[in-house]
Amino acid sequence: MRPRMMCGVMAAVAVLATGCGGGTEAGGGADGAGAAARGFPVKVADCDGKETTFSAPPEKIVTSNASGLEMLLRLGAGDRVAGTGFPPGKGTLPGELDRQARKVPVLGKAVIPKEKLLGSGADLYLDAFASMGGMGGMGGMGDAPTDKEFEAAGIKHVFLASTACAQQRKGPRKDLSEVTGDIERLGALTGTGKRAAELVAGMDKKLSAVRTAVDGVPERKRPTYFFFDYDAGTKQPMALCNKQVGHAVISQAGARNVFAGCDGDFKPVSWEDVVDRNPDWIQLAVRNRGDKAANEKAFDEAERFLRGFPATRGLKAVKERKFLRLGSEATTIAGVGNADTVQRIARTLYPGKVEADR
Repeated sequence: MRPRMMCGVMAAVAVLATGCGGGTEAGGGADGAGAAARGFPVKVADCDGKETTFSAPPEKIVTSNASGLEMLLRLGAGDRVAGTGFPPGKGTLPGELDRQARKVPVLGKAVIPKEKLLGSGADLYLDAFASMGGMGGMGGMGDAPTDKEFEAAGIKHVFLASTACAQQRKGPRKDLSEVTGDIERLGALTGTGKRAAELVAGMDKKLSAVRTAVDGVPERKRPTYFFFDYDAGTKQPMALCNKQVGHAVISQAGARNVFAGCDGDFKPVSWEDVVDRNPDWIQLAVRNRGDKAANEKAFDEAERFLRGFPATRGLKAVKERKFLRLGSEATTIAGVGNADTVQRIARTLYPGKVEADR
C-alpha cells in the first residue's frame, strides 16, 4: 500500500472565495446546487499535504463503511450515495436514516472489491480505512486501487480524518474535533455547509453540557471504564485503545478508559489485564442485531458471561452490576451520534448532573 494512502486523511479543507458557508443558502436536500456552486472550488489536503480539488459537488459517492454513509445521510446528501461497504446493521441508525440507509446499494458486506469500486461510476470514494492499510488493509481482503487507477476511473479519493489516520496520529484522541471536522468538510464538499453547521452546533451543545457537569470532578476520581467488545470474542478480550474514537467518547463522558495506555485503536489483551484494572463500570458493547429483542438477548449473554466467568465475576463492576447496555457502533463508529453516546454514558455515571435534552 502506498504511503500516502496509509496516512491519507481529510486533514484540511480550504474553501476558496466565499467558503463553505457562502454557498449553502438555497433550499433543497443539499442546500441547493446553485448556492453550493458558489462555494467552490474546494481543496482537500491529505496528511502529506497533497491536495485534491473539487470544482463542484460530487454527484455520485461511494462510502467505504457506515461512518461516511451516516454523515452523508445526516447532511441530506444521501441521494448521491451510489454504494457502500460495511453497511450499518438494520436499526443501527435512527428512524428515517435507517430507512434511507437500507436503500443504499451494498457493494461489499465488508471491504468493497476493487473491481466493483472502480466500476461503480462514482466521482468520489470516501475512505475510512487508511490507518489499516487503505481499502485493502482489513485483514488482507482485496487489493486497493492505486492512485492511477482511481484517476483513470474518474474517482477522487478522500479520507475521513476521524477514522482513517488513527495509527499515524501523535498522542491519544482526547475529543471529537476530528469527527466534527469531517462533518464540516463533507458539508463543504457536498454543498451542505448550512446543514453541517447545524449538526456540529447540536453536537457541541451536548458535549458542552457534559463538560460543564463533570469538569469539577478531578481526573483521579473519575470512574474507570472497560469497553467489553462481546462480539470480538470472550476467549481473549479486545482493548479499545487511545487512538480510537471510542476512547474520546469515554473520556468526554467523564470516565477513564482502563486501556488508555494502549497506543492504537484496538488490541487484544488478556483477562488478567482486565482484572488488574478492576473497572468501576463495564460497557456491554454488542453489535446491533436488527431488533430490540435480539439486542437485549445479546446484552443478557454478555452480562451472563461476565458474571459466570471465573476471571471476571469478582470484578467490582460485575459484583455491583454496574453495566451499560450500549451498542458498540454508537461508541466506535465516528458520527453525529457520538455526542449522544457521550451524554448517555455521562448520565449513567453521574446521575442527576447531566440534564436531558429539551
